[in-house]
Amino acid sequence: MTEPLDFERFVRLPRLSGLHLSPDGTRLVVTVAQPHASGTKMASALWAVDPEGKNPQRRLTRSAGGEGAAAFVPDGSLVFGSARPDPDAKEAEADPPAALWHLPADGGEARLLLVPHGGVDGVATARTGRRIAFVAPLFGGSETLEADAARAKARKEAGVEALLFEGYPIRLWDHYLGPRERHAFVLDLPAQEADPVPAARDLAPALGQQLEDRGVALTPDGGTAILSLGEQTAGRPKVDVVAVDTSTLEQRVLTPGDGMYDQAAVSPDGRWVACVRADLGAPERAESHSLWLIELAGGEGRDPAPGADLWPDGVVWAADSRALFFVADRQGHQAAFRLDLEDGRLTCLAAAGTIGDLCPSPDGRWVYALRSTLRVPNEVVRLDARAAEQEPVVIPSPAATEAQVAAPGSVERITGTAADGTPIGAWLVKPEGMAAAHPAPLVVFVHGGPLGTWTDGWHWRWNPQLLAARGYAVVMPDPAISLGYGQAFVQRGWGEWGAAPYTDMLAAVDAAAARPDVDATRTALMGGSFGGYMANWVAGHTDRFMAIVTHASLWDLRGFHGTTDNGAWWELEMGDPYVDARRYEEHSPAVHVGRIRTPMLIIHGELDARVPISEALRLWTDLQRHGVAARFLYFPDENHWVLKPQNARVWYATVLAFLDEQLRGVAFERPALV
Repeated sequence: MTEPLDFERFVRLPRLSGLHLSPDGTRLVVTVAQPHASGTKMASALWAVDPEGKNPQRRLTRSAGGEGAAAFVPDGSLVFGSARPDPDAKEAEADPPAALWHLPADGGEARLLLVPHGGVDGVATARTGRRIAFVAPLFGGSETLEADAARAKARKEAGVEALLFEGYPIRLWDHYLGPRERHAFVLDLPAQEADPVPAARDLAPALGQQLEDRGVALTPDGGTAILSLGEQTAGRPKVDVVAVDTSTLEQRVLTPGDGMYDQAAVSPDGRWVACVRADLGAPERAESHSLWLIELAGGEGRDPAPGADLWPDGVVWAADSRALFFVADRQGHQAAFRLDLEDGRLTCLAAAGTIGDLCPSPDGRWVYALRSTLRVPNEVVRLDARAAEQEPVVIPSPAATEAQVAAPGSVERITGTAADGTPIGAWLVKPEGMAAAHPAPLVVFVHGGPLGTWTDGWHWRWNPQLLAARGYAVVMPDPAISLGYGQAFVQRGWGEWGAAPYTDMLAAVDAAAARPDVDATRTALMGGSFGGYMANWVAGHTDRFMAIVTHASLWDLRGFHGTTDNGAWWELEMGDPYVDARRYEEHSPAVHVGRIRTPMLIIHGELDARVPISEALRLWTDLQRHGVAARFLYFPDENHWVLKPQNARVWYATVLAFLDEQLRGVAFERPALV
């Protein structure tokens, strides 16, 4: 394909996620999302992929509601969630919830299993038998899915949307925690297609909000469900791994209650549970993550890789229960690792790009995964399960190839040097034709988090290739508090956001600006969430940038503590503001509003609960009252991220028009629909 990578082609590229391998290792299934025909949302479908790459990929599902949350049953059939309508309903529902469906191994029509009124997600299956688990929300006090539906109907008919809260927190990311609570259920698939579907059993009827934002796993025989249950309080958060007997509903807490234990995975032999343990830190000690291994029968847990200095994620078991596979950020990549439990040997299988969704094969030879880079979105790849530092083999799938994407920007790794000599890594995406004779204007992307990183991976919301297509070079630095450079690197920025993270970022910018092929006189800075915080901090501390874009950004940290979805989280880093608000005040960009001279573009979504709209409104008011040239792009129907295709189109059009105006002197072209 030779057409330029503009937004219209960018948004049409297939988005792969949710890779799964069949129990016999002969079939991969992946979720593929593309724009719906209406152009106002993304629609997803399940596709089958041949692990050997010999047979062509095949689409398995098609519906207006889309499909996801898939899991294989031992016989090779699939259970999945879908908002497709019930084909046997007397009257089609206008906006049906995500229901639970079952697709036979040999294809054909999917069968509707049940329709929780609040939707279904977190689907899991046992390795033997026909027991499945899933998560669905219920109104408090509802003992069955039917009672929940009746409660929803009564509220709708009465026109009541009010919520009554009795605890803290009351929001998460983009929604209020109520009136429904997430519950875990088990269901035994009928042996024959014509057999009736039995009732689902609630594993823990009195959960409250403990399962919010988490899933469920099953032991190989389905006799025990593993839940990660959080304690929602205004104090120190904690999450424990809990085993629930699926017959008696007896619960056993497997972890000591001293941190967050999440992403539980049960070993194929049923003896062990592996998970990720997060020590949430304190104002003087940065948060840290590690693996955690628990014997299901009881006993103390342990870290099986105590010297790894990595933040593991996406933990899965080898088929023989003798090794763990996981991914972790490392030096600007999200790498795949193997940990042999008998001798503690840790092997980096592959480091290049961003790797995820690991699927070990039953014969122990391979690990299948999704891998992207800054030049190509997710592809299905195969890794040797034991070889170190290998290049993944790409398997034909519905993904766009690098040649089809035709990303215009080449990618280079650069390094700046902080004042204390610490190297500061960054990615530089260079437009075509960039040279000393034709230096490119520079745009800085600051990552969110603050515990985050820019990996060599494709980004659907902040994609530097779309800026490279317009002739901009983009530098993506990893300053202090970034992941992938060891715990000490996180510590040097912990709770001091305006100090080392700021100066480190400038050190990486200096390294890029010193290049002869970069026009250092035309630079801009962009950031979202913590990156937006940094954009606001930069605006009040230097005039070196010609333009600043601040998205979903923090402005006044003391006020933010009381309006964000869980202010208690930030106390772990910044301290208790009711006792000592020093860090909140010292590191608030709002304090420095009188020094801002750089034109700014503010972007925010009304539905954002992590960084509430109040931050943007206060920032906008302060800039206007101080005479700063600014624009405010407001999305009433978006949250912390801009997810709808039509809104993303407006986002990129506005950002590019603003950059062209400030860095190139082009008259601002207002997007047609705003």
